Amino acid sequence: MLLSRHQVLALREPDPERLERSAYLLLSRIDTQGPMSIGQLAEAFGLDTSTVNRQTAALLRCGLAERVADPDGGMARKLRITAEGGRRLGGDREANRSCLARVVAGWSPEEVRELEDVLVRLNRSAEALEGRHWPRTEEYETGAACHPPVPQGSASFSSQGPVPRTP
Repeated sequence: MLLSRHQVLALREPDPERLERSAYLLLSRIDTQGPMSIGQLAEAFGLDTSTVNRQTAALLRCGLAERVADPDGGMARKLRITAEGGRRLGGDREANRSCLARVVAGWSPEEVRELEDVLVRLNRSAEALEGRHWPRTEEYETGAACHPPVPQGSASFSSQGPVPRTP
Protein backbone atom coordinates (compact mmCIF):
# COMPACT_ATOMS: atom_id res chain seq x y z
CA MET A 1 0.00 0.00 0.00
CA LEU A 2 2.87 2.35 0.73
CA LEU A 3 4.30 1.74 -2.72
CA SER A 4 0.99 2.80 -4.23
CA ARG A 5 0.87 5.83 -1.97
CA HIS A 6 4.23 7.01 -3.22
CA GLN A 7 2.90 7.02 -6.75
CA VAL A 8 0.55 9.72 -5.52
CA LEU A 9 3.61 11.99 -5.42
CA ALA A 10 3.19 12.29 -9.16
CA LEU A 11 -0.38 13.49 -8.65
CA ARG A 12 0.32 16.23 -6.13
CA GLU A 13 0.42 18.92 -8.78
CA PRO A 14 -2.82 18.98 -10.74
CA ASP A 15 -2.22 18.04 -14.35
CA PRO A 16 -5.08 17.76 -16.82
CA GLU A 17 -2.94 15.35 -18.84
CA ARG A 18 -2.89 12.74 -16.04
CA LEU A 19 -5.18 9.77 -16.59
CA GLU A 20 -7.75 8.63 -14.07
CA ARG A 21 -6.80 5.34 -12.44
CA SER A 22 -9.36 3.29 -14.38
CA ALA A 23 -8.21 4.80 -17.67
CA TYR A 24 -4.59 4.05 -16.80
CA LEU A 25 -5.37 0.42 -15.98
CA LEU A 26 -7.50 -0.20 -19.06
CA LEU A 27 -5.10 1.52 -21.44
CA SER A 28 -2.16 -0.36 -19.91
CA ARG A 29 -3.87 -3.68 -20.54
CA ILE A 30 -4.87 -2.79 -24.10
CA ASP A 31 -1.37 -1.45 -24.78
CA THR A 32 0.18 -4.67 -23.50
CA GLN A 33 -2.23 -7.20 -24.99
CA GLY A 34 -3.51 -5.45 -28.10
CA PRO A 35 -7.13 -4.72 -29.06
CA MET A 36 -9.64 -6.19 -26.60
CA SER A 37 -13.41 -6.38 -26.38
CA ILE A 38 -15.32 -5.09 -23.38
CA GLY A 39 -15.98 -8.70 -22.39
CA GLN A 40 -12.28 -9.53 -22.53
CA LEU A 41 -11.42 -6.48 -20.42
CA ALA A 42 -14.12 -7.37 -17.89
CA GLU A 43 -12.75 -10.90 -17.62
CA ALA A 44 -9.15 -9.69 -17.36
CA PHE A 45 -9.96 -7.42 -14.41
CA GLY A 46 -12.70 -9.54 -12.85
CA LEU A 47 -15.24 -6.74 -13.28
CA ASP A 48 -18.85 -6.59 -14.44
CA THR A 49 -19.20 -5.70 -18.13
CA SER A 50 -21.44 -2.73 -17.29
CA THR A 51 -18.61 -1.24 -15.21
CA VAL A 52 -16.08 -1.74 -17.98
CA ASN A 53 -18.57 -0.39 -20.52
CA ARG A 54 -18.84 2.90 -18.59
CA GLN A 55 -15.08 3.14 -18.21
CA THR A 56 -14.38 2.43 -21.87
CA ALA A 57 -17.07 4.91 -22.94
CA ALA A 58 -15.05 7.59 -21.15
CA LEU A 59 -11.90 6.48 -23.00
CA LEU A 60 -13.74 6.74 -26.32
CA ARG A 61 -15.16 10.20 -25.50
CA CYS A 62 -11.68 11.50 -24.65
CA GLY A 63 -10.12 10.04 -27.79
CA LEU A 64 -7.82 7.74 -25.80
CA ALA A 65 -9.19 4.56 -27.41
CA GLU A 66 -11.13 3.71 -30.53
CA ARG A 67 -13.38 0.88 -31.63
CA VAL A 68 -11.99 -1.36 -34.35
CA ALA A 69 -13.07 -4.53 -36.08
CA ASP A 70 -11.73 -7.66 -34.41
CA PRO A 71 -8.32 -8.27 -36.01
CA ASP A 72 -8.98 -12.02 -35.65
CA GLY A 73 -12.21 -11.77 -37.63
CA GLY A 74 -14.62 -12.17 -34.69
CA MET A 75 -17.97 -10.44 -34.52
CA ALA A 76 -17.28 -8.26 -31.47
CA ARG A 77 -15.72 -4.85 -31.94
CA LYS A 78 -12.57 -4.28 -29.95
CA LEU A 79 -10.96 -1.31 -28.32
CA ARG A 80 -7.55 -0.14 -29.45
CA ILE A 81 -5.42 2.55 -27.86
CA THR A 82 -5.08 5.71 -29.96
CA ALA A 83 -1.91 7.73 -30.50
CA GLU A 84 -3.21 10.24 -27.94
CA GLY A 85 -3.97 7.43 -25.48
CA GLY A 86 -0.46 6.06 -25.97
CA ARG A 87 1.09 9.48 -25.47
CA ARG A 88 -0.79 10.12 -22.24
CA LEU A 89 -0.19 6.59 -20.95
CA GLY A 90 3.52 7.01 -21.64
CA GLY A 91 3.53 10.33 -19.78
CA ASP A 92 1.86 8.77 -16.75
CA ARG A 93 4.23 5.82 -16.75
CA GLU A 94 7.20 8.17 -16.83
CA ALA A 95 5.77 10.26 -13.97
CA ASN A 96 5.24 7.10 -11.90
CA ARG A 97 8.79 5.88 -12.60
CA SER A 98 10.21 9.26 -11.72
CA CYS A 99 8.40 9.30 -8.38
CA LEU A 100 9.48 5.76 -7.55
CA ALA A 101 13.06 6.64 -8.48
CA ARG A 102 12.90 9.48 -5.94
CA VAL A 103 11.65 7.04 -3.29
CA VAL A 104 14.63 4.72 -3.79
CA ALA A 105 17.19 7.39 -4.68
CA GLY A 106 19.41 6.47 -1.72
CA TRP A 107 19.32 2.73 -2.43
CA SER A 108 22.17 0.79 -3.99
CA PRO A 109 21.68 -0.71 -7.46
CA GLU A 110 21.61 -4.16 -5.83
CA GLU A 111 18.81 -3.12 -3.46
CA VAL A 112 16.76 -1.77 -6.37
CA ARG A 113 17.22 -5.05 -8.27
CA GLU A 114 16.23 -7.03 -5.18
CA LEU A 115 13.04 -4.95 -4.85
CA GLU A 116 12.26 -5.54 -8.52
CA ASP A 117 12.70 -9.29 -8.13
CA VAL A 118 10.52 -9.48 -5.03
CA LEU A 119 7.77 -7.35 -6.62
CA VAL A 120 7.78 -9.54 -9.72
CA ARG A 121 7.38 -12.61 -7.51
CA LEU A 122 4.62 -10.93 -5.47
CA ASN A 123 2.71 -9.94 -8.62
CA ARG A 124 3.00 -13.41 -10.15
CA SER A 125 1.90 -15.08 -6.91
CA ALA A 126 -1.15 -12.80 -6.69
CA GLU A 127 -1.97 -13.48 -10.35
CA ALA A 128 -1.73 -17.23 -9.78
CA LEU A 129 -4.18 -17.05 -6.88
CA GLU A 130 -6.62 -14.98 -8.93
CA GLY A 131 -6.16 -17.03 -12.07
CA ARG A 132 -5.67 -13.80 -14.03
CA HIS A 133 -2.21 -13.53 -15.49
CA TRP A 134 -1.00 -10.20 -16.83
CA PRO A 135 0.42 -10.51 -20.32
CA ARG A 136 4.12 -9.77 -20.46
CA THR A 137 6.57 -9.28 -23.25
CA GLU A 138 9.11 -12.02 -23.90
CA GLU A 139 11.67 -9.74 -22.25
CA TYR A 140 9.84 -10.14 -18.94
CA GLU A 141 9.40 -13.87 -19.35
CA THR A 142 13.16 -14.27 -19.55
CA GLY A 143 13.72 -11.91 -16.64
CA ALA A 144 15.96 -9.61 -18.67
CA ALA A 145 13.94 -6.48 -17.96
CA CYS A 146 13.96 -7.13 -14.25
CA HIS A 147 17.62 -6.19 -14.11
CA PRO A 148 18.11 -2.97 -16.06
CA PRO A 149 21.51 -1.35 -16.01
CA VAL A 150 21.66 1.00 -13.05
CA PRO A 151 24.06 3.96 -13.22
CA GLN A 152 26.60 3.95 -10.40
CA GLY A 153 25.44 5.98 -7.41
CA SER A 154 21.81 6.31 -8.40
CA ALA A 155 18.76 4.14 -8.71
CA SER A 156 16.77 3.97 -11.90
CA PHE A 157 14.01 1.87 -13.33
CA SER A 158 13.56 0.07 -16.58
CA SER A 159 11.37 1.64 -19.22
CA GLN A 160 8.41 -0.21 -17.73
CA GLY A 161 9.15 0.46 -14.07
CA PRO A 162 10.27 -1.80 -11.29
CA VAL A 163 7.61 -4.42 -11.86
CA PRO A 164 6.07 -6.00 -14.92
CA ARG A 165 3.29 -4.01 -16.54
CA THR A 166 0.79 -4.75 -13.88
CA PRO A 167 -1.76 -2.24 -12.77
